[in-house]
Amino acid sequence: MSRLTLGNVVKVAAVVIFLPLLAYLVLVIGAVRKDLRTALEGLLYAGAFSMAVFVLHSWGAPVLLALAAMGTSGVRSWHLRDLWLPARRRWWKPDPAKTSTVVDPGRAKRTIAAEGSEQLLSAVTWVRTHADVNRRRLPGDTHRTLLQTCQVLEAVIAAEEREPTGDARFEYELDAMAREYLPAVLRNYLAIAPSRVHERQPNGRTPDEELTEQLRLLSGQSDALYASHHRRVVAEMSTTGNFLREKYGHL
Repeated sequence: MSRLTLGNVVKVAAVVIFLPLLAYLVLVIGAVRKDLRTALEGLLYAGAFSMAVFVLHSWGAPVLLALAAMGTSGVRSWHLRDLWLPARRRWWKPDPAKTSTVVDPGRAKRTIAAEGSEQLLSAVTWVRTHADVNRRRLPGDTHRTLLQTCQVLEAVIAAEEREPTGDARFEYELDAMAREYLPAVLRNYLAIAPSRVHERQPNGRTPDEELTEQLRLLSGQSDALYASHHRRVVAEMSTTGNFLREKYGHL
């Protein structure tokens, strides 16, 4: 993910060109994103700047007021960068969620052991540790959901290390779950200021609701991976049994 996109470059360039009007930036962000709280905050900076420039015609305090409004608005616009400078996935790195069905044939010969089960366990441990440290910040039952998901993933990784399925699709999904999806969901939530986790986003959900929903989906996927590995191992055992019965059943 990167903020270095053409749209963001254009926005920053516009801010630089209209730098004397920096005090109005937070107001513009709030208005464009339809965020009432941000718009009201920006209105405060814009009002202070306008009063200093258009109402008070003396030097000294008005100049300091205008500069303070500009500086504060600039700092706050950086804090609100997720609203107007969104990070995008680089064009040469396709979204795993959209490409999960495309499997490199070369991966079919690799197993989780070759990929490094320790790396997967390390990623899951990171999630577990940060979930415990930030337990009081996590809403509802999300802490318990995180721990349960970590427990299931650890079981799947251990089982895959003992009895590799050799299935590239399964390996890809397990690797993505442990090293990308689950850590990213928790990391993104913890990056949000605690005071803003109850605010409605453009999609109508709050960050708390998003976290709960995303963890529910990931928990279901981890259970599906566990069940899939179990079915594969049982099927392989049955296949071995059929082979042995056919070969040595007459003895």
